Amino acid sequence: MLFIGILGANGQIKLNKTVADSSNYQSRSLKIDEINLVSAYYKQNGNNSAVTGGIGTEKLSDFANTLDLQLSKLNKAGNKNTFLFEIGIDHYTSASSDKIDPSTISSASMSDTRIYPSLNWTQSNEKTGNSFGFTGFFSTEYDYQSLGAGFNLSRLSKNKNTQFDFKLSAFLDTWKVILPIELRSPANSGQLSKSEGSSPRNSFSAAFSLSQVINPKLQALIMIEPAYQKGLLDTKYQRVYFTDGSLKAENLPDQRYKLPIAARINYFATDRVILRTYYRFFMDNWGIRAHTAEIEVPVKLTSFISISPFYRYNHQTGAHYFAAYGEHAPTSQYYTSDYDLSTLNSDFYGAGIRITPPNGVFGWQHLNMLELRYGHYSRSTNLMSDIISLNLKIK
Repeated sequence: MLFIGILGANGQIKLNKTVADSSNYQSRSLKIDEINLVSAYYKQNGNNSAVTGGIGTEKLSDFANTLDLQLSKLNKAGNKNTFLFEIGIDHYTSASSDKIDPSTISSASMSDTRIYPSLNWTQSNEKTGNSFGFTGFFSTEYDYQSLGAGFNLSRLSKNKNTQFDFKLSAFLDTWKVILPIELRSPANSGQLSKSEGSSPRNSFSAAFSLSQVINPKLQALIMIEPAYQKGLLDTKYQRVYFTDGSLKAENLPDQRYKLPIAARINYFATDRVILRTYYRFFMDNWGIRAHTAEIEVPVKLTSFISISPFYRYNHQTGAHYFAAYGEHAPTSQYYTSDYDLSTLNSDFYGAGIRITPPNGVFGWQHLNMLELRYGHYSRSTNLMSDIISLNLKIK
């Protein structure tokens, strides 16, 4: 409804051509640059749920919608102020989460809705291309709330062939500590307590990237994204079973350092074909080492229709603290049976189609882009998933 309302409001704006004059006047009124709506449906299945100790269903579905509204305004100095408001709403259902308390017909954790708005302000110099800005984030769901802030900075060389980007982000999160039914303590009323209180988790990250136009056909980018987390990093409703048959809640260190290093190369092979390649190395202090390689080949079929097949491969060495169901030693200090932290290989492949007709999609001039993408994911742990997404852009 919000999206339809914005479209209606946008439809009332009369686009009058500005008559050029000798004063080079530029309007400083706030205007809508573009509106983007992305909807995606995700579905997965597997048999290694961390909630039940590394065994059991991983069936899950998620319907996600994101709407962003970009506005801009020139200030007296001629700099451009851009405001990007974004709101996302996800609704998921999870069979594995419902096993936190199997005695209930349907626990509150079986399905949940997450809402996450954000607002970014960026000021840019139209002549130099340099910019800086700030972002505020918020996210809430059944057992989790998050507040965040960010800073972004971009600098271009005089010939605009080299660009440096820097970003800082901080997220201050609060978890509601929910234990499996077997491990809950009696509350004052004599009933089992559903929650053991709340605990913080704070995340801080930076991103440094350098992009370079090597020649008219070749562009390259390198990026480093160090991150640090502190607080409750384990998920307490995930069970862990030990070799002696005992059961505990997942326990992981309260600090984690991450260091991803990535490179991207885009090659414009012809006027109709682009090769986009990507490689990323990841390491952390929990023992995970991962290599990710991806290739996407956008092909322009006509002047306004293109397709983009893609493939991504990932290999990961598991964390020191992972073991399968019933394989942890009772003397272990840290332990998890979450297969996201295991040694694994994965493949993700699919394709997208993008339509940008000159008269607008479905003949509506303002709706200038429609993109539909599908991807299939398979993992060596027998997890499989599918995702389909739709992106609409209005200008």
